[in-house]
Amino acid sequence: CVAVDVQAACHEATVSQELLKEGFHRDLLVKVELGVAGQDVGGCAVAARIHLPPGVFVDPYELASLQQHNVTQAVLIPDVIDVEAPEYLATDILVLLYLEPDPECSHCFRAALPVHGRYHRPAEDVEEAVVVLKSPEVLVCCCDNHLSAECWKPAQVEVPCSGRTNSPCQWYSVRHKPVHEESILKIPVGLRQHSSFVCAVTLLITVLCCSLILTAACKYGHW
Repeated sequence: CVAVDVQAACHEATVSQELLKEGFHRDLLVKVELGVAGQDVGGCAVAARIHLPPGVFVDPYELASLQQHNVTQAVLIPDVIDVEAPEYLATDILVLLYLEPDPECSHCFRAALPVHGRYHRPAEDVEEAVVVLKSPEVLVCCCDNHLSAECWKPAQVEVPCSGRTNSPCQWYSVRHKPVHEESILKIPVGLRQHSSFVCAVTLLITVLCCSLILTAACKYGHW
């Protein structure tokens, strides 16, 4: 592993995040540039520590499938998440997203994390709820042990350096500047004045479906 110019990383590291797709099911694309042009950072593991508010969540079953296929590597805290809970009954989630080297940039890293919007309470006069995603924290684990105390601070993160191994690792928090301080996710919500109509239609459809099921059971069932 080649030592990284940590002073340069301290001053020039940047992080950006972008929400892809539309609606409730999005991809959060995170990009990190360590700002060490001319240096080899191939020996470093880079991760983004992302704080997700109650309005969004990561599906642990979907993430497990992606990790099995080596598409996305991440650690969820807590690892048990109620994917059916509405926003007002949910809690914050902390995600450690492992970033992969960007083939187009020798000192750049990136990864995409699938996130899903939760249902919000019906509103009086707005059709969208706003969820703010703050810029993630950048964490780095390198084989160079002579890190600048002014730039890289030890981080209390008890996870391996890689999502594919269980070996222990000392992570360091990198001072960086976000391209944007936060990202905005807009989630459709219902209107309170529509609640009676929605309940009536739901009840009607439920009764109709139950009737069809009972009719089929009586006609084709074996008693």
